[in-house]
Amino acid sequence: MARKPGSRAEITGPKLRETALRLFARDGYAAVSMRQIAAEVGVQAGALYLYTADKQSLLFDAMSDHMEALLAAWRAEAPKGDARDRLEHFARFHIRFHAARADAVFIAYMELRNLTPENFARIGALRSCYEAELESILRAGQDEGTLTVPDTKLATMALIAMLTGVNTWFREGGRLSRDRVEDIYVDMVLNAAGARV
Repeated sequence: MARKPGSRAEITGPKLRETALRLFARDGYAAVSMRQIAAEVGVQAGALYLYTADKQSLLFDAMSDHMEALLAAWRAEAPKGDARDRLEHFARFHIRFHAARADAVFIAYMELRNLTPENFARIGALRSCYEAELESILRAGQDEGTLTVPDTKLATMALIAMLTGVNTWFREGGRLSRDRVEDIYVDMVLNAAGARV
């Protein structure tokens, strides 16, 4: 398993993960081969196995890296205060965090079907942790009387789907700026959660 001249683990490993992420997002996991990834990275196909067990590991790593970064970033800036303000902050955070990671977001939602059952369960657990953060805000709002939703779990899923959806259509230079889209979405989230001042 020969490496090309200049190939170093601290460079090739991250480059491998970045390349796999980009190709999976562009062509779909099933259509991408390890040989194609190797060619893009600039190593022989056999050399990839010095850095990863297999293609499934690359997919799982991309998804888990995304979810762990999302959870860590949210927990680092999760605000205190009333639920209405926390919900607004969550909506803005979700849009901003995902806007900079379009490929990771696409894979995290569209390639779940290609995970092994064990990896699917592990990613599902990470997603549940993030969903629980929003659901706790909605429950707190119900208790405070600042938010009203008929079912907090269903509202959590609906709001996350709505916020994540921005990535599927928003393009810089369009009719609305990203900041304006964020403001409009925050208003829609607050309305959907029955927010009261």
